[in-house]
Amino acid sequence: MGGVMSGVGKGVAASSIARLLKDSGHKVTAFKIDPYVNVDAGTMNPTEHGEVFVLPDGTECDQDMGNYERFLDRDLSGENYMTTGSIYRDVIEEERSLKYKGKCVEVIPHIPLAIIKKINHALDVEDADIGVIEIGGTVGEYQGFIFSEAARMLRQKKRGDVALVLVSYLPLLNKDNELKTKPTQYAVRTLNSGGLQPDIILARSALSLDKKRQEKIAFNCNMEKESIIAAPDVSNIYEIPINFKKAGLDSLLLKKLGLRVKKDTFSVWEKFVKKSQKAQKEVRVGVVGKYFSSGSFVLADSYVSVIEALKHAGFHLGARVKLEWLNAADFDPTEVGKEKARKNLSVLSGYDGIIVPGGFGTRSIEGKIAAIEYVRKKKIPFLGLCYGMQLAVVEFARHVLSFSDAHTTEVNENTSHPFVDILPEQKDVVSKERYGGTMRLGVYPAVVKKGTHAYQAYRSAERFHIPFVNRREYSKKDDLVISERHRHRYEINPEYLDLLEQKGLVISGLSPSGRLAEIIELPPKVHPFFVATQFHPELTSRPLSPHPLFVSFIKKVLS
Repeated sequence: MGGVMSGVGKGVAASSIARLLKDSGHKVTAFKIDPYVNVDAGTMNPTEHGEVFVLPDGTECDQDMGNYERFLDRDLSGENYMTTGSIYRDVIEEERSLKYKGKCVEVIPHIPLAIIKKINHALDVEDADIGVIEIGGTVGEYQGFIFSEAARMLRQKKRGDVALVLVSYLPLLNKDNELKTKPTQYAVRTLNSGGLQPDIILARSALSLDKKRQEKIAFNCNMEKESIIAAPDVSNIYEIPINFKKAGLDSLLLKKLGLRVKKDTFSVWEKFVKKSQKAQKEVRVGVVGKYFSSGSFVLADSYVSVIEALKHAGFHLGARVKLEWLNAADFDPTEVGKEKARKNLSVLSGYDGIIVPGGFGTRSIEGKIAAIEYVRKKKIPFLGLCYGMQLAVVEFARHVLSFSDAHTTEVNENTSHPFVDILPEQKDVVSKERYGGTMRLGVYPAVVKKGTHAYQAYRSAERFHIPFVNRREYSKKDDLVISERHRHRYEINPEYLDLLEQKGLVISGLSPSGRLAEIIELPPKVHPFFVATQFHPELTSRPLSPHPLFVSFIKKVLS
């Protein structure tokens, strides 16, 4: 649970704990609880909530689920995610089915009991020794009280099997240069008022916690000094498990849970972190997007998986990726004027590579298209993701095929050349305004053509390969069949695929039916690296196993 304020790294702390417990030889799973009435995260605006992460089964969830997958180096499912909306929906559906046998169904105790039931079900499904459960928000918030109550009830029922970790922020006031403990004391008092006492406090702060502040928190919160653990800011989040291990957090948790170390495999993580620390060569990568601004601030959380995927690839190749945000509006002639947009585009030549990530809607689209045209002509390494691929096709159609009004029907329903169009099955759900959970979501297969950038990238990345397929569905036995995660309503219009290929665009990845484009690229003789995907490769990149397309991109950027 979190204290004082949100957004201080509770998800990364939970992920680090999960990694430490996994490396002690236990089977660990992780679970996120979001206190929103939304059934899932799919309808939330990225500038308010951050990135929407997609699990293999299509569940749209909080970005912390991505942290869990990256740190645990494994896939999770919708069983590991819950919101206020989803749990209320489940309880109401059970009430309508007379599962409560005529009882008066109330918020307390039935909602917390349903929460506990779902948690236990997730642990049973995975046969996990330990479940690391993160409750979103901050203690004391009205909307989170049902989850605090569930934690109290769970702890009461399973004494000795439940440990409570409070991640609490200690502000630093410059005028006296002292970490303030009073907000944490109040957070613990708030927990106490709900019948909860933390076993461990992770003291989040700009600086490491000193002994005096540690003793002060322990005394005022009725805890042992050793249970107050420093969690200072770090430049690389993957160092956090190492810091926690040095502080003895894993040993402390295992002791409180009555468990022991079965097998120590933490050296694998330590080797990865050492390699990341040795990375020296710096490369500049620009991300052309529109989900950056939140008031006067930049919200990097909108593209957190892209950021981490670039880091993973960079570390793997001994490089540090310096990521810079480029607002697509600056390149959009409809927003800043033709002359200014043209001048602004020249900034792209200062980058080693450019990424156009996913997104929705019409704002600043012409700016993204202009940026893609610029990097195509200037031969700057380019990686397009989802909407980035669709707009790359629109740009190619306009400036290579000479269809000046080519567009996506998401932006222009009346275009005479709809190179990107809504999926036929999506037209019905949109007409009925059924937007939540109705996109093309989750894992789908793709056939990758031999001799392409994509084939070279994927051929040794066995974790993406589908080992057995009905080869009668494919034209060549040497093609690779991979699986990747999707989140979109629109596709490259199948009617234009032949024309695009005739004019030099390589459709290097197709759906098994051959109808839907999954990967496009330009041949090496035309462009050093111009690759785009309909799926989201960033979602499946891991620190210990970087995504092959990001590795190929950074490798070309370094060359």
